[in-house]
Amino acid sequence: MTAYSERGDGIPLGELLTEQRIAKGWSQGDLVARLHTLSGNDSVTREEISRWERGKRIPGPYWRQWLGDVLDTSSRELELAAAVARRRRRTFTA
Repeated sequence: MTAYSERGDGIPLGELLTEQRIAKGWSQGDLVARLHTLSGNDSVTREEISRWERGKRIPGPYWRQWLGDVLDTSSRELELAAAVARRRRRTFTA
């Protein structure tokens, strides 16, 4: 089930990532370490996780797949949350 924001639309990806990470009791560094281990790719940093969580960047499909695996979240939920984040960006920049 997708979490909803106060506005009634789906929750943006940054908020979803933050909520799920904190619910697991992980720091941003913990999430990075798990992504590195599972994906075998060490190109993501704690700073990038911070950008994703603050909505400054939206992780691409490659990292969304790994985030889903690490956070045990469906790719559909992550895709919907990414779409909400993109919509909100367009609203704020228009």
